[in-house]
Amino acid sequence: MILTGTEIEREVHNGNIIIDPFRESQINPNSYNFRLGKKIKFYNEKVLDPKKKQSVTEIEIDSNGYILKPGMIYLGHTVEIMGSNNYVPIIRGRSSTARLGLFVHITADIIDIGSVNQWTLQLYAVQPVKIYPDTEVGQVTFWKVFGDVDLYKGKYQGSMGPCESFIYRDFEKEK
Repeated sequence: MILTGTEIEREVHNGNIIIDPFRESQINPNSYNFRLGKKIKFYNEKVLDPKKKQSVTEIEIDSNGYILKPGMIYLGHTVEIMGSNNYVPIIRGRSSTARLGLFVHITADIIDIGSVNQWTLQLYAVQPVKIYPDTEVGQVTFWKVFGDVDLYKGKYQGSMGPCESFIYRDFEKEK
């Protein structure tokens, strides 16, 4: 069951959902708009090997914006620290952003219950598109869970800013 915007606001005030900073103006009928943070990363290699730690470049977007090029994956982040121990957040791009040809979150839209951090966004531009910090680029919905809850304790917990893939650590465990 999805929470309405009114219920999201109530649960933020009750401490059952974390959205910090929280702005009433970003509430929708059944979601909350999140904003793009100031930092983005991109991978330096043309071929990405999941068994290896990737080299990345990080830049800070100023008020003049930054142009994303097609054919590259960029890692952005939410301004807001978000999460919940009671609800499962699901994130996606806003339709206004998608209409510009910008994929805001390519995959992995389910945020684990108990994951609280700035969320990394996988940005992909269909054609060159300019991005600006603090733009409302996506939205989060919150869903009730049924069954026993096992809170997230994974490798991305507590991350701030854009976070590149740590999948290489899974391969290290196999050794």
